[in-house]
Order: sequence, then C-alpha cells, then structure tokens
Amino acid sequence: MPSIQLHIENGVAQVTLNRPETFNSFNREMALLLQNTLDECGANQEVRAIILTGNGKAFCAGQDLNEVTSPELNPGFRKILEEHYNPIIERIRTIEKPIVAAVNGVAAGAGANIALACDIVVAVENASFIQAFSKIGLIPDSAGTFFLPRLIGFQKASALMMLGDKVSAEEAERLGMLYKVYSADTFIEEANKLALKLAQMPTKALGLTKRLLNQSMVNTLEEQLSVESDLQIEAAESEDYAEGVNAFIQKRKPIFKGK
Repeated sequence: MPSIQLHIENGVAQVTLNRPETFNSFNREMALLLQNTLDECGANQEVRAIILTGNGKAFCAGQDLNEVTSPELNPGFRKILEEHYNPIIERIRTIEKPIVAAVNGVAAGAGANIALACDIVVAVENASFIQAFSKIGLIPDSAGTFFLPRLIGFQKASALMMLGDKVSAEEAERLGMLYKVYSADTFIEEANKLALKLAQMPTKALGLTKRLLNQSMVNTLEEQLSVESDLQIEAAESEDYAEGVNAFIQKRKPIFKGK
C-alpha cells in the first residue's frame, strides 16, 4: 500500500497519511510522496479544497525514529529538514486552495506542526497535540516556532515546547490551536462536510485570503493595506465575484467555479 493515499471527489482531495503501523510517522519515502501529492492537488483544477488526515489511530507521530537510528536508512537531519519537512510546510502555505487538517488522533512533533500550518484544523475529541521534541533533546521544527506562538501566544507556546505537555483536543480548541472538535461518531462526516463547503465557495478569493494571511506575518500595517488593495482589485475582477453579485441580486444560490 502507498504511504500516501489520494481520493478526489466533488472538488475535495482527501490526502491520507498511510503508515498506520508506525502511527503515520514520516520516513523519506512518505515525505517525498506527500510533496508530490500536494503538487498534484495544487495543479489539478478539479481540486477546490484539500483534507489532510491520517489512517488508523494517529494523525502523525512525527519523524520515524527507526529511520534516523538506522545508519543504512538515516538521511541526516539536514536532508530531513531541507528536503522533507520544510518543503511540505511551504507547499501547505503556498497552495492557494483551502487545506483542512482533520486530526484523527495523536499529532506529535512534526506531525503536530504540519497540522497547525494548515488553514483550518479540526480534531476528533480523543485527539491530542504534543510538541515532543524536547523529550529527545531536539528543538521544534516544521515551522512550529513560527505558527504556535502566533496561534496561542508566546508564553503558552514556550511552555508547551519546553515541557512537551500533551494537549487534549478540547484544550487545543480553548487555546485557539484549532477551529472545532467533533465527536468520534461524527468526525469524518463533519470534516468532509467542512471541506465540501469550502470547495463550493469562491476559492479564488479564499486563495487570495490565504496569500494575505501569509504576508500579514511579516508586513507592516501600511504594507498590508497596500497588498489588500491590490488583491481586492484582483478578486473584484474574478468570475466568482460577478457570480456572487448576480446571485445576490437574483436571490439565488451562487455557483462558484474558483475563477
């Protein structure tokens, strides 16, 4: 079975991490295949939204330690970061389509930070998030030190990263790490419903919104206002905007095409 599964239906691409026997921990093969799959979803005009989830009990346990402790398999940390995780985070943030992390179980280390880099994070009620790096003498990677302080504040992020505390899904929602928590009975249905809703929205504008959010991390207020003006003009020239206005005037549901 491939370590990454891809299923496309109704404009939604479900990308599933598929190494359940290792709690979907990353080896080189899975990391490179995820990059290729995200590229495919980004280029495919039929894909309007993406769900990233895991198969089995875990979302992702981070790095497969068997790989880094086996001399014949270990690619080295520079390759792991520069060729595995950093390119995954860059793709998640630069693909101008909404990406939903559907956290179906434990998300630890790089697995937690990959989830937090997504546009919308939802979790099943028994999921948990762990900045596990300090437990083995490492530092947070996969943009964890970038996103987590911005999501929950510097002090709380510092404590979670240094202490390596397990954060329940309920606590993660309260802290602002994720959007919603769903019961185990409804999780898959609700996550798919959310992604389908996004796929039916004006995804051209959603992609531009994502670009603006990325730039807001580094821009001054004046710079952000300028970029908002430029991208609002681009959005106003889209077919989706024309459709949205016409549908409003005609009192009907709009049919957006992401153009």
